[in-house]
Amino acid sequence: MTTSLVQKYNVPGPRYTSYPTVPYWEEEHFSSEKWKQTLIQSFKESNTTEGISLYIHLPFCESLCTFCGCHKRITKRHEVEDPYITAVLKEWELYCELFPEKPIIKEIHLGGGTPTFFSSHNLKRLINGITSKATIAPEHEFSFEGHPNNTTREHLQTLYDLGFRRVSYGVQDYSETVQKAIHRMQPFHNVAKVTLWAKEIGYTSISHDLVFGLPFQGIENIVDTIEKTKSLSPDRLAFYSYAHVPWIKGNGQRGFKDEDVPKDEEKRKLYEIGKQLLAKKGYHEIGMDHFAKKNDSMYEAFREGKLHRNFMGYTASKTQLMIGLGASSISDSWYSFAQNEKNIEDYYARLEQNEIPVYRGHILSTEDLIIRQHILNLMCQFTTSWDEKHLYFPELPEVLSRLEEMEHDGLLILQHNAITVTEKGKPFVRNICMAFDLRLKRKAPQTQLFSMTV
Repeated sequence: MTTSLVQKYNVPGPRYTSYPTVPYWEEEHFSSEKWKQTLIQSFKESNTTEGISLYIHLPFCESLCTFCGCHKRITKRHEVEDPYITAVLKEWELYCELFPEKPIIKEIHLGGGTPTFFSSHNLKRLINGITSKATIAPEHEFSFEGHPNNTTREHLQTLYDLGFRRVSYGVQDYSETVQKAIHRMQPFHNVAKVTLWAKEIGYTSISHDLVFGLPFQGIENIVDTIEKTKSLSPDRLAFYSYAHVPWIKGNGQRGFKDEDVPKDEEKRKLYEIGKQLLAKKGYHEIGMDHFAKKNDSMYEAFREGKLHRNFMGYTASKTQLMIGLGASSISDSWYSFAQNEKNIEDYYARLEQNEIPVYRGHILSTEDLIIRQHILNLMCQFTTSWDEKHLYFPELPEVLSRLEEMEHDGLLILQHNAITVTEKGKPFVRNICMAFDLRLKRKAPQTQLFSMTV
């Protein structure tokens, strides 16, 4: 990749876990009642054919990692666990009262925060409480995020016994200098221990999350981290670009100076070298930032054109309806998005009033749905088409005009009725999606809202 391309295309841009992106939600046209209507519509259309997905946000962490952009609450007081589980089960009960029939759960993902902040006993209470009101789909996928420093064998065994087969561990980088900078001291032997436990217990998909572009991170750190990762042989990997957005996340990302963070070509080299190493180690690029071995379900989904992307990131299976439970969680009925109260006390207060604790959202227009499908296609399959009439939209000629320079730069191939991203263009897929983002084009942000694309 040439330096000129990085300099040319390294601009602020969305990561497109949704379209429209959150800053462009029309909150003034949203209401809880409208959300419930689209929820019920989507449930009726998809429950018996696909099932539904649940994302459960468990926000507590014992310490603050200064690279993190998640909604979290820092505390060492574990008495917060019980009331939070009770609240999440109350929220689920309110949803179940809306459903016209028993929900079929295809996916559960426990995210955070730190899900393994919670005891095995409380996690079991949570999952049993959820599944007691539902049917579990035969081909279900239950997954959770485990912190290598506090995930116990009991955590892994308990969740395995409850049907979980996938676990992802946040690794980031093995350099002690980098770990100190991001306040995430995590020795290799801790990651090795929990990875081997998961294999022994029988987890079929183990993932490690790695991050490039962290403060003080150099090529030697990337090489060392990937070599150590290979020795543990996880089934899939996320290789994320560090999003340095201190203007959004406040003091949480100011544990180091701006000049300590690799930028532009320096940062891109970290990615390119990491990507080359991962390919040599048998990991295949899947969508954006993700890599998997051929035996992993993510690789199969990508190969078969079934890869999906939502607020949880990439998933190997698609459901039209995803319900987010817990403070700050975002739900997706395909026709609308809805976000829960971010503040835990506000979340509790709404539930005490027997209200689903949604505080903002967006109802998708017909245009939104078309653009969303194109962006989803590009992010998941690196190609999209408007061969079918319902995927054509009036502004398409303008979009294609915006893409001509990217075609000239070798990032994509424009055909009569389709676009295909080239190998050279894959690192710039966010930029390609931005050409389709009509809301972004109509109302460019006056201040920086997004992380850099490269």
